[in-house]
Amino acid sequence: MGVWIDIELCNGCKRCLKACPYDAIEMQGEKAVILDRCTACGACIEVCRQDAIKSDMAERTIPDFCDYSGVWVLVEQREGELDPVSLELLGEAQQLAQALGQTVGAILPGKDIANLTATVARYGAEKIYLADHEQLASYQTEVYAEVIADLVALHKPEILLVGATSRGRELAPRLARRLKTGLTADCTALTIDQDEKILLQTRPAFGGNIMATIACRYSRPQMATVRPGVMQPCERKKEYPVEIINYDVKAVEKPAVTILEAIREAKKKVRLGEAKIIVAGGRGTGGEMGFKLIEKLAEEFGGEVAGTRIAVEEGWVTVERQVGQTGQSVRPELYIACGISGAIQHRAGMLNSRYIIAINKDPGAPIFSVADWGIVGDLHQIIPEMLTQIDGERV
Repeated sequence: MGVWIDIELCNGCKRCLKACPYDAIEMQGEKAVILDRCTACGACIEVCRQDAIKSDMAERTIPDFCDYSGVWVLVEQREGELDPVSLELLGEAQQLAQALGQTVGAILPGKDIANLTATVARYGAEKIYLADHEQLASYQTEVYAEVIADLVALHKPEILLVGATSRGRELAPRLARRLKTGLTADCTALTIDQDEKILLQTRPAFGGNIMATIACRYSRPQMATVRPGVMQPCERKKEYPVEIINYDVKAVEKPAVTILEAIREAKKKVRLGEAKIIVAGGRGTGGEMGFKLIEKLAEEFGGEVAGTRIAVEEGWVTVERQVGQTGQSVRPELYIACGISGAIQHRAGMLNSRYIIAINKDPGAPIFSVADWGIVGDLHQIIPEMLTQIDGERV
């Protein structure tokens, strides 16, 4: 069963060794041999000119998914306040649904949150599945996963989008497991393949060095989490019919975890994802003194301070202010990158900025390739001059 080599036909050319992406073929004497780690991908069969590699693997067929329809968004709310990423996903869902000729649906779980349906509808939902229950008053992974999975299994949406928030990243894999489907995490782009009519999900891979596009052909729903700040909300300009479906939530008996008390952390002044102006620093700031200049510039513009991963690791900024592949994705009107080389891992989080200004001593820094304006020089000299030009006082 699987893939094997006809020793009589093998001439030891070693083409199959070079073609195998899993190192699952080795030479034993002058003949090639398939190892146990073979995944039956078929790459070796295609390159064998002797037809020595055989397989009895049947070609996988795509099931009939005609009973699945709709582009759904899992709407996240905290204490009755909608998370901005949910509105961003509803905007993207409108475009995907239009390409498929389907409707936009929204799952809204919580307790006493019916008042949020008007906003969810205004941002694109045509059907709102309201899951209102006492057990959903506070977020509990097990309870939310079971309720939402049951709802999705019942109504069978073709696509389910989840925000890549702390909750979404915890919840989405559990939903995918219960629904026996695939999941692409931290997507930065979503499109519909016009030939197959399936969702193409693009995300950074191999440390952000390439962008991988992933398709889920053999299971439904097609699931993806999307980072906050990547998509844009799209508010409907005119009223249209909206159907609100009250889902009869079945209580989860004896959940493994019970919340005894919730202690809220003091709310941050502003979320980076909502900031209109961001001044960010990287390795080139040199440390805390450089970030003091960045803080002054951000204060002068009424903006927020951010940093790269190295700035967080060195303790120059806190982790919630990290922008990049392993931090936040932002979409400000103006992004000022100070002492940031512009590695692809950082660019993945700030490329949606409307305007980018880069300050760097290295004229060949990658950040200049994406900047609208570039200043070559030492930020310790340039930022004081900028502040002087703005308010006339020497820093």
